[in-house]
Amino acid sequence: MRKIKVAPFMPTEVEVNEISANRAEIVAYPFESGYAVTLAHPLRRLILGSSIGYAPISIKIEGAAHEFDTVRGMHEDVAVFIINLKNIRFKIKDESDRVELSYSFSGHKEVTAQDLNNDQVEVVNGDLPLATLNEDAELNFTVVIARGIGYVPSEELRDDVDPEAIALDAFFTPVRKANYKIEPVLVEDNPNFEKIVFDIETDAQIGPVEAFTNALEVMNKQLSVFNGVLDVDISSPAPRRSGDENEIKPFLQPVDSLGLSARSFNSLDRAGIKYLGELVLMSETEIKNIKNLGKKSLDEINECLVEHGFGPEFELAESTRANLVKKLEQLKA
Repeated sequence: MRKIKVAPFMPTEVEVNEISANRAEIVAYPFESGYAVTLAHPLRRLILGSSIGYAPISIKIEGAAHEFDTVRGMHEDVAVFIINLKNIRFKIKDESDRVELSYSFSGHKEVTAQDLNNDQVEVVNGDLPLATLNEDAELNFTVVIARGIGYVPSEELRDDVDPEAIALDAFFTPVRKANYKIEPVLVEDNPNFEKIVFDIETDAQIGPVEAFTNALEVMNKQLSVFNGVLDVDISSPAPRRSGDENEIKPFLQPVDSLGLSARSFNSLDRAGIKYLGELVLMSETEIKNIKNLGKKSLDEINECLVEHGFGPEFELAESTRANLVKKLEQLKA
């Protein structure tokens, strides 16, 4: 006879199996039927789309005006050189958002990825070829490495790079593979339970377990927006505007949970802006004057404010403003 339950079964077991330095299996069980895929699918998407990595976003090559140019003494065209560069996976040692690196090579030499190692960055796939130089060659270039998530096309980076440099498509994602499978598992003679087996492989910028835990943190932050539901007064026909602690919660949403592009988020992060409420308190002119914030980023942030109900016509009550300012000071102290 089937028992009547008042809550779903809670999984109790988790295992981490390291297959190699950059690959691991993460196993969790037992889940009731249907719960495993409900959790596994969004986690896989977050592992692939929200893992932080590093990529070159621009390059300036002495003697080359564009990506279809050539450099005297270098066997590869600039286009091939750029492709080779984009295949190199970097790590910024001090975890800065970006670094600018200058390199100089001359004479007969096979330049490889490991030649780009220095005090600021580490190359994790140093055996890749970069360029082949002749005896009379002189290769001088400056590359900017940035920290970000996902993929950002070069067109969206032009406002953030030196006008004289070549903007590069930036593939930040350090995860090569993130798959899962759902397997049956027996619980007290009941076969209707499931096991999730994640198979995660990275490019060594981060480890597979770190990629998984980062995805969990992102999911928790995204779901935190619903915490305010517990404080909603459903008996009231309209949202309250009393300026109390519950009322300012919507303004305390972290900036990294707003779904902004890596370019916009990085500009806000460098300016020390961590919460949505800080943007609400700023005028459009103040937002526009944020350092390294281009027009596309400004438009994106303004659209984000409108989507959250804080467009140009929104007016913040003085009592709410005072409470919000006080709360933000406490959080950032």
